Amino acid sequence: MPQPAQYRGMALVIPDNDSEWIEYFQHARQHRLVMRACPACGLMRYPPSPACPWCMGLEWTWREVSGRGTIHSYEVVAHAIQPGFKDATPYVVVLVDLDEQRAVPTPDESLRIIGNLVRPDGSMESEREVAIGRRVRVMFQDVVDHLALPQFTLTDEPPVGRVWRLPE
Repeated sequence: MPQPAQYRGMALVIPDNDSEWIEYFQHARQHRLVMRACPACGLMRYPPSPACPWCMGLEWTWREVSGRGTIHSYEVVAHAIQPGFKDATPYVVVLVDLDEQRAVPTPDESLRIIGNLVRPDGSMESEREVAIGRRVRVMFQDVVDHLALPQFTLTDEPPVGRVWRLPE
């Protein structure tokens, strides 16, 4: 069994029999963002569930994605539940529409993934910088030899669609 991973004082444990997440995090450790893709309908999904949510197909392959996308929604965490996040509050968690499947299979649906919004150095990004519509890219925070966490950082690309943020 691999050494236990610690992130901000919390144990990150992926059981040996958790086939959905083990491979996902193995790819992430190689700094590759992958999604499960359904060979029947061609759509990707996150989280990496055993059945396709669109056609219920039970087969899948891993498909690498660019990790570039647009902030669809976000939350500013002001009161950390986990002690390891107290020094980071307030911090931002983003829901990102990935470019590869934006507005597919319908205009209101996309391939979406959640993560912390961080600066390029891995520290938490200021809540003043986040806005719906801002562009982001994935970056990977190496935790231990076998585990890296996908996080997101802002890019200089122009925003997409309506730009909105919480009023100060």
